[in-house]
Amino acid sequence: MIGNFPYFAVILLIGCGIYILMFQKNLIKLAIGINLIENGINLFLITLGYRKGAIAPIYTQAPSGQAMVLPTPQALTLTSIVIGVATSALILSMAMMIYKHYGTIEVNEVRRLRG
Repeated sequence: MIGNFPYFAVILLIGCGIYILMFQKNLIKLAIGINLIENGINLFLITLGYRKGAIAPIYTQAPSGQAMVLPTPQALTLTSIVIGVATSALILSMAMMIYKHYGTIEVNEVRRLRG
């Protein structure tokens, strides 16, 4: 049961993120929902690459029989984190510009004011 905890956390993070995207109308809350989904996917990638009792792949003096964790999911997660930060900054800056122009960050209000 304890070994499956990261997968339950992934399901919880992605589920909460999808719930927020479907039912919240505030732009800041939508940005938080997108970040929750990104974090859930990052945790999933790291969990896939984990091996119990293995060592980091950068360790050069490892014994020949020693198992190593997979480096590819770690590299993908690092790339995903960088892209996620840029995406979050873009989303929040757009929300700020919408607030400056319309005076609200509620999606329904912006739609009403735009039309």
